[in-house]
Amino acid sequence: MTEENYNFRTSQTLLRNQFPGPGKLQIPVIPKFQEQPGDFDDLLLIGFDKTHLEDQNHLDRMVHFFLYDYRFERVWKHPDNDIEKLSRYRAVLSPDFSMYLEMAPVMQLYNVFRNRWCGAYWASKGIRVIPSVNWGDESTFDFCFEGIEKGSIVAVSTYMASAHDHRQDQKEWFMAGYNEMLRRIEPEKIICYNTPFPEMQGNIIPVDYERSSWKYMSYDRNLSTDKLDAFKMGGAPHRECDIIDPYLIGKGGGSAYGGEWRPPKPEDERLLGQPGEIKTTYPYGYRIDTKIGPDGRAVAERHYTERPNGKTHSNPHDHRINWNSPRYGCPNFVEPHINYWPADYPGGAPEFKSNRRSIPMNSIDFAERNRFKTISEFKECVIRGGEPVFSWNGAQYGVCFHEDGYCIADIHGDNEKICKSPDEVLEYTIESHRLRDIITQVAVISRNI
Repeated sequence: MTEENYNFRTSQTLLRNQFPGPGKLQIPVIPKFQEQPGDFDDLLLIGFDKTHLEDQNHLDRMVHFFLYDYRFERVWKHPDNDIEKLSRYRAVLSPDFSMYLEMAPVMQLYNVFRNRWCGAYWASKGIRVIPSVNWGDESTFDFCFEGIEKGSIVAVSTYMASAHDHRQDQKEWFMAGYNEMLRRIEPEKIICYNTPFPEMQGNIIPVDYERSSWKYMSYDRNLSTDKLDAFKMGGAPHRECDIIDPYLIGKGGGSAYGGEWRPPKPEDERLLGQPGEIKTTYPYGYRIDTKIGPDGRAVAERHYTERPNGKTHSNPHDHRINWNSPRYGCPNFVEPHINYWPADYPGGAPEFKSNRRSIPMNSIDFAERNRFKTISEFKECVIRGGEPVFSWNGAQYGVCFHEDGYCIADIHGDNEKICKSPDEVLEYTIESHRLRDIITQVAVISRNI
């Protein structure tokens, strides 16, 4: 055996056996946090991806890891690299490696071990550490609270369990684990990042999610551009995102796909209903029949219009709907849609069968409610087959699927452009304006989803 091989196989980076805890699994124990006066006064957190050796303005914050795992894998792979930086802040929460319900059990156990090992290692280097606690379903309760002494101060986040992004909350999952944590750990204090649920018991220290975000952080103006980049997105470019918020937080526990989808607008309620029924609505000024499947979710729609492009859409035409692509649990309008051209269907479109129920809708201004608030929102709508129709200076335009990608044209089908991606659609020119520059200003007439 060479010396190199011997050194590798006996290295602590490989073995990770410096902090053997009690019991069969020997999960490392994070020592109790020794509270000092003022530790929890006006407490704010800072994401690990925003920390920096040059930072002088946020050292009174505690460092959190309620981030996507790829943003802090480095603290496990190279545990010594960030010791100096982390030691400068008020305290550090142990890294919240994910515990998604869909994860293989061995991965959940592995991530609990990594959480505690990093916390124990940092504590051995003199860093003040508070354990972050996370859990899966009840099968994880036998190990997910290991490595934390009774009476410890702990940290949790309710963000993933809260309702957001058109998804219902996952409160039932969260509260089951939270109450078990109270029973097993009996924590002295609980730092709660994001708004606590009213049902949560214990000595809770709520930390304002908004005030802890990057929007309320300031940086020295004399820092170089390269150093400032590290504060933004971990130094990595994200061309597909026009806003920073989705990359700050939103992982850790519960379902990896988020909670159940919920209708973001009243007209989207047509996509849920009683199994087997057909709902007739007029959400965009024309009739839509929505067929509800056996699970209470829409499986198909018939649109009585030529929108968004009369050359490619018959009146009526049908859309199939699935709920598994490209985003789990969201309605997606599948291409190709089904046309009923008179030459092919001289007797008209076949009957859209089921028990029909008519739902009148009030005449309201859909333009503001359907307005695209971000470029990302427009791109998601197009990817999911929404086929938006919008107007700019009185002229109407529409986007629909095409065999080569996407098609954008005016409402008559003229000035057509075939695009390979939503980003290319956004380069479409309307009166010398790129669509990308005006998409949040156009009046949206309809967009299906």
